[in-house]
Amino acid sequence: MSVKNIMIVGVGGQGSLLASKLLGHILLQQGYDVKVSEVHGMSQRGGSVVTYVRFGDKVYSPVIDKGEADFIISFEQLEAARYLEYLKPTGRIVTNTQKIEPMPVIIGAADYPENLITKMEATGISVDAMDCLTLAQEAGSSKAVNIVLMGRLSKYFDFTVAQWEQAIRDLVPEKFIELNLKAFALGRGES
Repeated sequence: MSVKNIMIVGVGGQGSLLASKLLGHILLQQGYDVKVSEVHGMSQRGGSVVTYVRFGDKVYSPVIDKGEADFIISFEQLEAARYLEYLKPTGRIVTNTQKIEPMPVIIGAADYPENLITKMEATGISVDAMDCLTLAQEAGSSKAVNIVLMGRLSKYFDFTVAQWEQAIRDLVPEKFIELNLKAFALGRGES
């Protein structure tokens, strides 16, 4: 199998590290060679963060270059737009529709771009956008956006729901398992 590339982009404090660990875990369980990068960027709440997940028969580097990403998983619209040049022409963006204003917007030095999802789609990019924040809140915590996104991403893989659920059980503290399983199911559109 050729190497597949997934970028997880968002804002610090949103749970992108757990999302990348979950993805890496299930891929390893399925027998793939997997490389997961460290989180790049400001890991503090509010800063831009990027994680690379690469998998296949043999992966030599965790880095994804421009034009190589099969998927960009985005916790926030502007972060999806920021990394578009990394997406393959046949790639797909899976994004939360939430808007988190970066510091230049907060201080009034810039405006948050309007209609980002429509603009991305207008370029021919495949965009799967959903309100993950509302679904996470429905599951029981706004912090579960990451697992809602993983639920949505899971629809593009051949792994069973049970395999994904086991990965959640393996990585999430016991007291949060049910909440995360519900968030995952909501992301898949099955709850």
